[in-house]
Amino acid sequence: MKWLSAGLTFVNVWVVTALLIGMAADGLSHVIVKIALAAALVAAAFAFIQTRDETAPPVVAAENGTTTPVRRGSRRIWLWLLAACFGFFAFRSFGWVLFLDGNQWKVQSPNNLGDLALHIAYIKNFALGVPLWPENPIHAFSYMRYPGGTDLFNALLLKLNVDLVRGLVWAGVLGSIATFYALYRWGGEFGIAGFLFNGGIAGFQVLQTLKLIDYQGGQEIAWKSLPLSMLVTQRGLLYALPAGLLLLCHWRRKYFAQDPATGGERDSGASPALLPFWLELTLYATMPLFHMHTFIALSLLAAFFFAMGDATTRKRLAIVVGAALLPATFFVYTITDHFRARSMIAWQPGWVQNKGDFAAPFFSFWFLNFGVWIPLAMLLTGVVAYRAWERIAKRRHGEREVPVSTEKARAVVDEIKRVVFLIPRMIRSSPALAFVTPAALIFLFAALVKTAPWEWDNIKLIIWAYVIALPFLWSELIARWPVPVRVGLCIALFGSGVVSLFGGLLSERSGFGFADRLEVDGVGDAVRKLAPEARFAAFPTYNHPLLLQGRKVVLGYPGHLWTQGFDYADIQKKLELVMRGAPGWREHARSLQVRYLFWGREEKTHYGTGARPWEQDARLVASGPWGAIYDLDTTGGR
Repeated sequence: MKWLSAGLTFVNVWVVTALLIGMAADGLSHVIVKIALAAALVAAAFAFIQTRDETAPPVVAAENGTTTPVRRGSRRIWLWLLAACFGFFAFRSFGWVLFLDGNQWKVQSPNNLGDLALHIAYIKNFALGVPLWPENPIHAFSYMRYPGGTDLFNALLLKLNVDLVRGLVWAGVLGSIATFYALYRWGGEFGIAGFLFNGGIAGFQVLQTLKLIDYQGGQEIAWKSLPLSMLVTQRGLLYALPAGLLLLCHWRRKYFAQDPATGGERDSGASPALLPFWLELTLYATMPLFHMHTFIALSLLAAFFFAMGDATTRKRLAIVVGAALLPATFFVYTITDHFRARSMIAWQPGWVQNKGDFAAPFFSFWFLNFGVWIPLAMLLTGVVAYRAWERIAKRRHGEREVPVSTEKARAVVDEIKRVVFLIPRMIRSSPALAFVTPAALIFLFAALVKTAPWEWDNIKLIIWAYVIALPFLWSELIARWPVPVRVGLCIALFGSGVVSLFGGLLSERSGFGFADRLEVDGVGDAVRKLAPEARFAAFPTYNHPLLLQGRKVVLGYPGHLWTQGFDYADIQKKLELVMRGAPGWREHARSLQVRYLFWGREEKTHYGTGARPWEQDARLVASGPWGAIYDLDTTGGR
């Protein structure tokens, strides 16, 4: 835990310190980056020293209901096998996250074409030294609407002359190692397998086709392979997953540790915490900067613990959440365009059950995507609730069974009231119930309420409901059953994910075309002397060479604009009038805050029939095989 804590603290403090100083200084400089780096190294050293390491051996529920230490030799082979699988995934996915094939930049994963282009635009834009928080590179009238903490980390590496591709590889591989270790400390081997091989039943098509491909990557499957669809593409998770899991381990030990002698409730004040207060606070309060949905999931979890906890738990949580309120609000304010980002909270039962290619009848959708996971999760919730109730009831009645009368309605009502009043105590007495219940609530929330313009993005909440429940599904349910049942359930839970993960990693070896290296480099040379704050009129596409150099355009890729909640139709019409040289094009360019017009391959393809009056009326700044740049001089030198 010490190294995990120190590594996450290093990233956190380096990014946050550089951001805060950069805001005061109107941008990043080499001096600021080095000052923040020194602060991060000091903070990481303190985190390493002050973090407690768990030295007790892992425990697992035995079939007789007790808990016994697991013999390490009996499980070591599974740990090393999973480590090899996770290592292969990380090596294959991040070692070739962006690579050169002749003159072509390529990506290993087709899921990463649009996402990586946007991340590179943010990284390069940060590194240009623009005022922080930066104006949006993909929208002319807003500030960046994205939790860009991980991209800012890579921008800091770039400012220290670490090559962009090398920085992306380092971040991916180190983030994968941190995620693997955090999953192990949270859920053991079962937790690692659950994340690595999540899936429903789609992958079992391999028994018919005999082809090893990513069956969960199909357009009709919503619960896709988490490593391939989330960890590779959602770069914020490289930090948020291990940081969130570290907080889960800390809260489990701090608030819900059981008495080793009785297996029952223990005063939360007697549980030695893994993390010092300052570290718990910084990991939680700064999470919106790295991953907003993780912050939401952790906040829902903390609210549940507060509602169900004892006085000590409530006091401690109130202190942490109260201290985090202002900094967390500041970071939410920062990444939401000063709260101007349109809220997309809406009632939408069924997640994506009725949307587009995902649409399917109720039982078909949920079984195809999640297989036996949902029935097992429901059974788990019921079982741990019953065990906690039984334990509390027997303690109150001297090991005698609690009488339940069904003969009279009044007796039934009295029994229900008594059980309701026992719920907080039941939860405090059972770490499993304390985590499984909010996990179920988070899952239900994500299945009923849309939290983003693209409904599928609710998977960023579902992933936390899933990961939170994993260790308890094993220890409280599956591990108590006979070995043949355990094996069958693991195959049912993870078989599809195994096929899809390795099918996705092995089915495509040559990569997918991303950008032309000569074009990107030529544009980079051309814009190097132009002001970083200048905005360009150009065709909206995800991999435009201007964006890959961190430069601001009027509009970026429409898919990215839509997922960030922009209504961009009017701006798009004005941009087209400018690019086609329609009457009044200069006035439209001025209203769009355009300084330069870019005329390249994409512009010729989409606007080539226009009049192009800027060729006579504007100053040619640069030209080459990649195209030309014209200075419209409409924004007073911006």
